[in-house]
Amino acid sequence: MSEQDLQDTEITPPSGEKLQKVLARIGVGSRRDVEAWISQGRIKVNGVEATLGQRVDLHDAIAVDGKLIKREEAAEATRRVIMYNKPDGEICTRDDPEGRPTVFDRLPRPKEGRWINIGRLDINTTGLLLFTTDGELANRLMHPSYEMDREYAVRVRGEVDDEMIERLKAGVMLEDGPAKFTDIQKAPGGEGFNHWYHCVVMEGRNREVRRLWESQGMVVSRLKRVRFGPVFLNSDLPMGRWREMSQGEIDILAAEVGLQPVALPTLNLKAKDKMERMQRKSSRPLGRGERVRNLRPAQEGAAAGERPARQPREEAPRKGSRGSAVAERPSEMRKRPGKPDGDKPAGRGRGKPRG
Repeated sequence: MSEQDLQDTEITPPSGEKLQKVLARIGVGSRRDVEAWISQGRIKVNGVEATLGQRVDLHDAIAVDGKLIKREEAAEATRRVIMYNKPDGEICTRDDPEGRPTVFDRLPRPKEGRWINIGRLDINTTGLLLFTTDGELANRLMHPSYEMDREYAVRVRGEVDDEMIERLKAGVMLEDGPAKFTDIQKAPGGEGFNHWYHCVVMEGRNREVRRLWESQGMVVSRLKRVRFGPVFLNSDLPMGRWREMSQGEIDILAAEVGLQPVALPTLNLKAKDKMERMQRKSSRPLGRGERVRNLRPAQEGAAAGERPARQPREEAPRKGSRGSAVAERPSEMRKRPGKPDGDKPAGRGRGKPRG
């Protein structure tokens, strides 16, 4: 076969980018969202229903639910990230047919794109949630191959012994496959049969932390996420409030999943002033009229010694706790501080590097 024949038989690489990657980059949704929409027939390319794995370029017209998506090939992704301290009673969806409050209700409206939640928390779990306008960042942070560990403060009822801890760390079989904690540490706080632990999982499976403890006959009476990868829930972020992450914090987070830095959008004076006002408001604890209802039955709260939902002591801001919420490559779980006041989880520090 001649050299010309070999050249003629070479396989031409496919042109363009995968549709889900394009839409994720410009903030339409995460790759997982877009793949689901393609399967549901909600996306069309040049008037024809899109298919999984389809590639597109700048000349293709993309519509989602009949709405044409505007895009520019040269434009970089808009990468903003906010932290949110989720209260009990909110669900991780944009719209709820039952009219329940959602995690999106209190968030500021981005000028470009929309907020994509990085993972989920169930309705009865509180604590750290991250949102971004960069679909590729969201996809990588949620993908198991990047091993973003999630740390939770959990209060359990019952007797916990060393054998149980070892089983949970070695792995147990749940209904959707094997699961385990990569680390468990006893935390100060709790009394009688109520004990606080800090637990780490590497996946974001539905109710995984609760189901792991329940597999050992334990009851989880409170669950709060305190860390996602290198990002800590600082004690100066009250429950039900959000904070936009700084350029440096976002760059550290993006580097964890192999992404290059992207500059934050430049704001004019008016927009900057508005954002600062919103940020100051979001640094204050919620007023009584703003608090969500407590979904736990009153008798359960009384039995556990819980305080009313409008006075969540573990969420109260503490002085001197401001600073970066992102640590450089946390290598191990930090040593816990002294016993906290009352029956609540130990504080998780102030966003300083661990180790």
